[in-house]
Amino acid sequence: MPNPKTFNYNLSETGVATITLSRPDRLNALTFEVYRELTDAFAQLRNEPDVRVVVITGSGRGFCSGGDVHDIIGELFKQDMEGLLKFTALTCELVKNIRLLSAPVIASLNGITAGAGACIALASDLRIASEEAKIAFLFVKVGLSGADMGAAYLLPRVVGLTRATELLFTGDFISAREAERIGLYNRVVPGNELTAVTEEIAERLAKGPAFAIAKTKEMLNRELNMSLEAALECEAQAQAICMRHPDYREAYEAFVGKREPKFE
Repeated sequence: MPNPKTFNYNLSETGVATITLSRPDRLNALTFEVYRELTDAFAQLRNEPDVRVVVITGSGRGFCSGGDVHDIIGELFKQDMEGLLKFTALTCELVKNIRLLSAPVIASLNGITAGAGACIALASDLRIASEEAKIAFLFVKVGLSGADMGAAYLLPRVVGLTRATELLFTGDFISAREAERIGLYNRVVPGNELTAVTEEIAERLAKGPAFAIAKTKEMLNRELNMSLEAALECEAQAQAICMRHPDYREAYEAFVGKREPKFE
């Protein structure tokens, strides 16, 4: 079970693990230590069978404003190419570990979401946002490539190439409502409703068939670059595997018995 020093972690009785970034005075900007602990935590959660859903959110008025200007950006000027590559590999490892986690990950965006924070949200499976959660992939504004932490791979697949190109070329903020309109956010709610709505969605997924949801996430990841023929073959195999799982029979017996299913 993760025991982090740089953010808060809680696991509910229903299997919802909540990661709360806890540097509100810095809009939850990331440090080297936070990056490392988040990356390790998502890797460790792969081996926690009691974790059915992961929620990541922020404290205060921001979700995550990206890398800390002083603790990361200033320090990177002291690094040689080897040191820079070591850091950028770590940031990409975090995204990889979010995507490899079989449990669904919900980004609950309570406020400003920028830079690396936007990439963490993008790597999550669902994004539930408050009306204050404007978002920007602002890398070009600081002289960096907009292709950072998987953004050039994932964003076109979420919002389309044209909108992704604009967002990554300009680095501009867009409002939560605009992010919802283009499909980047799944849902936008008033700030005072965000926690309740996030909990409702997380609990619904936690009560669902974990094996089937995990298999669905696996297929979504694997099929991103497959041909239709290869995807159909993989889905046929995945579905046959699910049909051998006890949850499939439980769903059938619950339907016949006119009761709610109790999945493993």
